[in-house]
Amino acid sequence: MDIPGSKRLAAAVVLSKGRVLLVRRSETERFLPRVWGVPCGKLEPGEQPEDGVLRELKEETGLLGEVVRKVGESSFMSEYHGREITNWQENFLVRPLSRHITLPEPDQAHRWLRPAELHTVDIDEYNLDIVRQALTNV
Repeated sequence: MDIPGSKRLAAAVVLSKGRVLLVRRSETERFLPRVWGVPCGKLEPGEQPEDGVLRELKEETGLLGEVVRKVGESSFMSEYHGREITNWQENFLVRPLSRHITLPEPDQAHRWLRPAELHTVDIDEYNLDIVRQALTNV
């Protein structure tokens, strides 16, 4: 359901061999430039979150994936065209079906990190909470 003044998003916590995939955002991003986080993006109108999270994963990393399970929901406020909007996000644990990562911007980077290593990168508390949601009951 689309809510006026809000955006729908889906995030992928990609887990393989006990490691989580994190991607550093481009410095050209308006929202959280150069911050590390999980692949995430806006859903298309009418798109199911399970489909959207796999599309976003492919667009942002080049990876194919399979949804293991939904791990939770979250929301946050951001500014869009000069007004504050609410972002509603569904979070999924995803198993990668391919291995080669291709990032859209040359200044981006990726790392596969064990949960104890997450603090070694500049990850915000919001993304850290999403990863913790996904790692519960793994």
